[in-house]
Amino acid sequence: MTKPEGTRGSVRVHDATSLLREIREVGAAFEAHLGSQLTVNPTDLEAMEHLIQDGPLTPTELSRRLDVSTAATTTIIDRLTAVGHVSRIPNPADRRGILVVPAPASVDRAMGAIMPMVVGIDRVLASYTDEEKTVITDYLAQVVAVYRSHLPEEQSKG
Repeated sequence: MTKPEGTRGSVRVHDATSLLREIREVGAAFEAHLGSQLTVNPTDLEAMEHLIQDGPLTPTELSRRLDVSTAATTTIIDRLTAVGHVSRIPNPADRRGILVVPAPASVDRAMGAIMPMVVGIDRVLASYTDEEKTVITDYLAQVVAVYRSHLPEEQSKG
């Protein structure tokens, strides 16, 4: 017996709420696919996402963002270096430090997989009026706020 759309277990939820869960599930599947394409595990992919989005980072900053030990971060950087996704360069702001830099070819590969999806999502949004876009954006902002309100304070910063 199939459940009616919008039913989670024995609880009836709005179809939009049910779709948010599906978006999370599809997003996780897309990230797994991207990690497979780049031959990295989920933690290494998360590290790459930070480097692609924000550029070179110190190992300490990467460790903080990933919420892993500095020893684990060294292992992550070693794995990413071994497959050519990152390199270590001297940190011009700290003569004893290093920066982890994403490889341009890896950035291009990742963006080549991500951008068609982003463009497709933007194309969907473009089909709505400005007023509808305002409502959609407000709804999503409030959903993010609800998610954050259920996290410990240190994890809810965005």
